[in-house]
Amino acid sequence: MFGFSTHEYDDEGFRTCNVTGLTIHRSAEDMVKLYGLTAIVALAIGGVFAFFVAMTRWELVSLLSPADFYTYLSMHAWNLLIFWMIFMEIAILYVGGAFVLGRRLSLPRLAKVGWVVMATGAVVVNAAIWTTEAPNQAPLLTSYVPLPSNWQFYAGAIVFILGAVVAALPFFATIWHERRENPNETLPLVTFGAFITGIVALESLVGGLITYVPTLLWRVGEFSTMDPAFYRQMYWIIGHGSQQINLLAMITVWYFLTHVLGGAEVASQKVSRTAFVLYLFFINLGAAHHLMSDPVVSTGWRMWNTSYAAYGAVLASMIHAFAIPAGLEAGRRAKGKGGGLFGWLWSSPWDDPGFSATIMSIILFGFLGGITGVMMGQMQLNMTWHNTLATVGHFHATVVTGTTLAFMGLAYYVLRLVFGRDWAMKPFAKIQPYLYAGAMSLLVLMMMYVGILFGVPRRHPSVMDIPGTEFSFAPAKPFFVVFGVAALLAILGGALFVLIAVASLLTGDRFDADSVGDVTRAAGGGGDAKPIHEYSMRGTFTLCLVFLATFVVLWGLNWYLLSTVWQIGP
Repeated sequence: MFGFSTHEYDDEGFRTCNVTGLTIHRSAEDMVKLYGLTAIVALAIGGVFAFFVAMTRWELVSLLSPADFYTYLSMHAWNLLIFWMIFMEIAILYVGGAFVLGRRLSLPRLAKVGWVVMATGAVVVNAAIWTTEAPNQAPLLTSYVPLPSNWQFYAGAIVFILGAVVAALPFFATIWHERRENPNETLPLVTFGAFITGIVALESLVGGLITYVPTLLWRVGEFSTMDPAFYRQMYWIIGHGSQQINLLAMITVWYFLTHVLGGAEVASQKVSRTAFVLYLFFINLGAAHHLMSDPVVSTGWRMWNTSYAAYGAVLASMIHAFAIPAGLEAGRRAKGKGGGLFGWLWSSPWDDPGFSATIMSIILFGFLGGITGVMMGQMQLNMTWHNTLATVGHFHATVVTGTTLAFMGLAYYVLRLVFGRDWAMKPFAKIQPYLYAGAMSLLVLMMMYVGILFGVPRRHPSVMDIPGTEFSFAPAKPFFVVFGVAALLAILGGALFVLIAVASLLTGDRFDADSVGDVTRAAGGGGDAKPIHEYSMRGTFTLCLVFLATFVVLWGLNWYLLSTVWQIGP
């Protein structure tokens, strides 16, 4: 299907990866290439619009008019939050399914149909956003009714969602055939994680259809009215659920890449699988924090979703936060690749961009995205966060410094072991994850800082004072200088990734090695073959204590800031 591959296949279309030992069929490999390349195209498009958005928020530049700002912001959001993510996540389903199981991809023609429908929907959405002119509403992600968006926008969103559902079906069919043929065998953990990801994805996508189909009928005149409260509640099934697909896909990638690139083992299969099941029941309830001020939602419902129900999802995240680095530590110690408290970490292949992107994804997602998500998900603390730029900082911490870094790490892996091409521009490839992660971290911190401390609103093209009030955002303006510089560096890091990927496909040398990073397939376990849990994990335990201390400090600080919002007494 693609002329980039250098692999040789047997008569049945299978090949054996000489690094991982996986048996890979061409049907799955072609679809991973197709969806992965499309995802990178969406990443490039969204990155271009990110430049205009950032340079408008940075008032020293103030690049766009307010009307154009919303159009560019919508293009940025849809291409990066939706299209880049979901195209890549379909590829991850095929890796976690057919690749890991060593099977053909079931219903490969349906996978192609899914891609065509998804790509068509993405084009229609982009066209609808780009052609919507002021004073009509530019269709941002929420696009709450009764504010009307272009009907083509709703139609494109529906087509894209239907395409994603169709594209997911070959993955589920592959799992079904595997269980029929091997009913007594347990699915590998990566496949199990991809399976849970697929279920959450279908739930979210169905929520999108429930949201957009009635809205489209309203916009074309079939419905005389559209209930705004119904729209808001249904919308967040996909609005936040699509980001939970990102979370589960990202964690699945973490397990996969830390094993392939760093030699990690699974510390406990049962515990990790339990964490994935907890996500299945609780993760999408996190959408409640977007409705904390909604008058149609009862206080009891808010308290249940943002406290007790949220604990199930938080517990799952805490399990993965320990299990993944613990598996890496134990696996490397078993292979004799690290002594002392952190020798296993220092000796890891940090010059491998796939590995460095993965580890920084874990660290930055946890400290910047995970902690802030838990705080923002609490009903009281939500008052100081929501509808400020801090909210934007939070989801950039989760989606951009977390998920996008993990997907970049997977792409570096795919370039070598799927396309069979070594990285072009290797010195730049080695520094790209560090440049991108460092700049995005600074960008995220600035957005959180000006949002929480100064109340700078989100979705506004400038930092302006509010007429008729005492609100003044002047003290926040100097921080937007740091924001602007960090944004430029982050965009440069993203552009460098796209350039490396394209150059590798076009000019990269043939990659045909027996190892990736510093881990070889022949390395196996430790020489004494001890159970993995008998190796020390004290380094991971120490890191978890640091994480807990950071969480407690930030939690206390946010409660203090909340206490200063309304002074009680003289």
